[in-house]
Amino acid sequence: MKYALLGALTLLALAGPAEAQRRPDAEDMKLVGYNDLQGRPAYAPVIHEQNGRWIAYIGELGGKEGDERPMNPLTRRRENNGTAIVDVTDPRHPKYLHHIPGAAGSGDEGGAEMARVCDGKTLPKADPKKTYLLRTFGSAAHEIWDITNPVKPELLASIQGEEGTHKNWWECDTGIAYLVSGAPGWRVHRMTQIYDLSNPEHPVFIRNFGLVGQQPGASGAVPPPLHGPISTGPKGNRVYFGYGGDKDGVLQIVDRQKLLSGKKDPTPENLLYPQVGRLNLSAFSGINTAFPVLGMPIAEFAHDAEPMRNFVVATGAAEMPECQEPRQMALFIDVTSEERPMVVSSYTPPEVSGDFCTRGGRFGTYASNENMTPIFYGKLVFFAALNAGVRAVDMRDPYHPIEAAHYIPELTPRGQPVCATVEGNQHCVKVIQTNDVEVDDRGYIYIVDRAGNGMHILQLTGATKRIADFSK
Repeated sequence: MKYALLGALTLLALAGPAEAQRRPDAEDMKLVGYNDLQGRPAYAPVIHEQNGRWIAYIGELGGKEGDERPMNPLTRRRENNGTAIVDVTDPRHPKYLHHIPGAAGSGDEGGAEMARVCDGKTLPKADPKKTYLLRTFGSAAHEIWDITNPVKPELLASIQGEEGTHKNWWECDTGIAYLVSGAPGWRVHRMTQIYDLSNPEHPVFIRNFGLVGQQPGASGAVPPPLHGPISTGPKGNRVYFGYGGDKDGVLQIVDRQKLLSGKKDPTPENLLYPQVGRLNLSAFSGINTAFPVLGMPIAEFAHDAEPMRNFVVATGAAEMPECQEPRQMALFIDVTSEERPMVVSSYTPPEVSGDFCTRGGRFGTYASNENMTPIFYGKLVFFAALNAGVRAVDMRDPYHPIEAAHYIPELTPRGQPVCATVEGNQHCVKVIQTNDVEVDDRGYIYIVDRAGNGMHILQLTGATKRIADFSK
């Protein structure tokens, strides 16, 4: 594996940021297209095929102090950060279509971090001619929008009175939505509220859910808050919940049918009823994304009694700049024996390959892709690694994952300095902060940056491209 330092990043005092990276650092991955996303701090992207077009819906963090409402050149008005809508049908020339303003405030309190999209022709009770967006609104609400015309979205419904909203999951074939929220009386600011959004204009509440100890009236230690679930729907009948984004991680495996049909009162017995398995990680490891990779044939076990295995790729989210916390990594968890899942391997970008702890900003994993396109599923998984860009990992043998490709963009004029205080001294530096990654069903890779460096659209090259299956 070849590594190259992207130009020296000199840590300066408050007087000014470091010199920009002069060129990208890449292996087996190349840039296809770019959009600056108006310089807004991006969070989670979703790419959706919509009436013959490919549209990216990109969540955004709240505004920065002193620039809470950046200018939208399309409207010539200052707007809160929210949701960017970009046509990526031609990935070489992505076109910014529209911006939906979000909530006022900074960080998690403002903007609209998360987005999920479903077509009405798939949702059981929706208008088959429409397309719908489910998004968070700051930390206070969930919203459903009609995005049939991406240039003129219309608000349809809002689930108000929440707090701690975050990484939702929406089953398009059933309409069931697992909303990360903070319900009144619960002891954590993020747990699960389950809604039936099969008719997006009329949300129907089903139940609240979380770990035992989080529920109203509980006592003792409080389990870590939820970061996000991923459901395999009725066919897979499992929901994988990841708790504790950057520490005290918990993987919870839940029987979906029991979750939806079981008794709703959040007693310890009712909360445990759908639970199939649980794994408590160390205090050092969190779970931002719990990505199931199921039914993997393991070549080494071809002649063994159990050659097929199931895994969850659990990705921790680095939160502190310049390695002022335990390293967040991706953990490969064998969940074939669901009652007793076990960590069998891990992955982290090698720090020495880029002096990532000293170049400024956050370093470590943050999130993985969530699209299960057969082009990559069970073969390659992609990790957003902040100042280490995006990393493609060969997971065909999940017991021995190998980094196969990477891409660290060059800094852009829109990028904002990231500040840190180390041993009482504060300094600021401009640095790439690749926050999230997603892939589409064509095989393109999309990375977005929390420091305002925009969205880069990438594709694999060389030997790593041959790992993927573009015949799917």
